[in-house]
Amino acid sequence: MKLSYLKKKGFLTILIVIFLSLILYLFLTVSDIVRYGYDKQNKVIESIKKIIPSRYIKKITDKVFIISNLEAKNDFLELQLRKYEQGNEGQKFNHKFVKLNDREYDVNFFFLPFKRLDTNLGWKAESNSLRAHYLEIYDEKLFSISGYGKIVYFEKKNLLTDYLDFKNLPNNINEILVKSNSTLIGIRDLFIINNKVFISMMIRNENGITINLYNGDLNLKKINFELFFETNEYWENYNVFSGGRIEKFKDEKILFSIGFAKNYQSPQDKKSLLGKIIAIDLNTKNAELISYGHRNPQGLYYQSDQNIVINTEHGPKGGDEINFNFLNFKNDKNFGWPRVSYGEAYKGEEKLFEKDTFKKSHKELGFIEPLKYYVPSIGISEIIYLENNSFCKSKCLWASSLRANSIYNLNVINDFNQLSSDGRIFLKGDRIRDIEYDKDLDLVILLSENIPSIITIK
Repeated sequence: MKLSYLKKKGFLTILIVIFLSLILYLFLTVSDIVRYGYDKQNKVIESIKKIIPSRYIKKITDKVFIISNLEAKNDFLELQLRKYEQGNEGQKFNHKFVKLNDREYDVNFFFLPFKRLDTNLGWKAESNSLRAHYLEIYDEKLFSISGYGKIVYFEKKNLLTDYLDFKNLPNNINEILVKSNSTLIGIRDLFIINNKVFISMMIRNENGITINLYNGDLNLKKINFELFFETNEYWENYNVFSGGRIEKFKDEKILFSIGFAKNYQSPQDKKSLLGKIIAIDLNTKNAELISYGHRNPQGLYYQSDQNIVINTEHGPKGGDEINFNFLNFKNDKNFGWPRVSYGEAYKGEEKLFEKDTFKKSHKELGFIEPLKYYVPSIGISEIIYLENNSFCKSKCLWASSLRANSIYNLNVINDFNQLSSDGRIFLKGDRIRDIEYDKDLDLVILLSENIPSIITIK
């Protein structure tokens, strides 16, 4: 009897220890989420978030972890104070080493002289659309534009120093807005070719919300933009599904991506430009359809050797995609949105199209399959191609991400018909909006919108 009692007592003790250990683990995990930001691809944390609704996590953050929460905010404010004390001039404020497989990289962080908006508002807040910033390398200089239209530049060689030495580049964006009786919702990309500066601009006017292309001569005293390409597509309510990427193409043309703007019929309608990637002739300004059935194309790259248009795309709840458009094949270039997605529909969204909407297999309904998709979503952004350099032993893609705060390395194999995941660089707390590679400096250059900042990887 006594022995049985002791066994029961011992078993109960073990259960209590396990329970307390679990509580401690959950406490430390949630504390880390609050205090430091966290890896949104962490499977354990993803499981916890499925159990605990986000509204309760917010309450836990505000009440139980109030000290951790305040410490995190204080750290950020101190960093912001350093930035403003230094005059927003591009000082290096952090440095660390990161590993990707068998290679170690030197990572440096520089202040970017743009305003930080209230990220707590989330992307449903129209004002927050102004926090999406972009960069471009041209003629030994690096140019960057804020979501609200401020342009700065510096000599790219300064990336190897501790001080970028930004210079402001005046422009007439505000003049354009006043003249057209429009308000700016956000800049969506920056691109330079043939001494011409191109920007995509999402605006609101009397007709609704639209996205257009503007260009102007590269003049370091002032850039005077004018309307280059008008989509003539309008939508009523603000949303972030606008696309807007610009990329070099062949035959004196540029590529331009346009999101579906929450118009569920348009991506499959060839008469509409919404949910499309188009090519625009730089001389005639005529547009041709490259692909359709897109949700929100965020990254764009043209691989000229293989004649492939590569794009990244935001899915709904999961299902971010990397798509290859093999232009040598003359098949219909339909990537399936909103009929298919490897993500899940938002509440009510599944009823907005046909009964077989949100099928997983693209091929099953005759659409092009992505070469890679991500569940849960990583908030995929820009993508670059790398070949035979210090970042890639053969042929690779590096894709940046917002939600996952990471750079993903993917090997291009099987004659460009397959991608294999080969690790990622996790940059805790940095939403990476844009990525470039400079061959001369052998640098990968990132733009993080949190501080905001420029990050170099060497």
